[in-house]
Amino acid sequence: MQATAYTYDPESRSGQVLLDDGTPVPFDAAAFDAGGLRLLRPGQRVRIEVEGPKEDFRITLVTLQTL
Repeated sequence: MQATAYTYDPESRSGQVLLDDGTPVPFDAAAFDAGGLRLLRPGQRVRIEVEGPKEDFRITLVTLQTL
């Protein structure tokens, strides 16, 4: 799934992404660390992996979107 980085706190390594429909979804440090990133800037396109039901999923991985 693709999204856009919305917020990122380097101290907590957590933040939010915006889904393509504009819905903000939070991610935690574990999801950020799983992607191997060191920094995330608002506006960057990212790839996310999620688990759980569609109406209440959680992000398990955040990484940069590659072509």
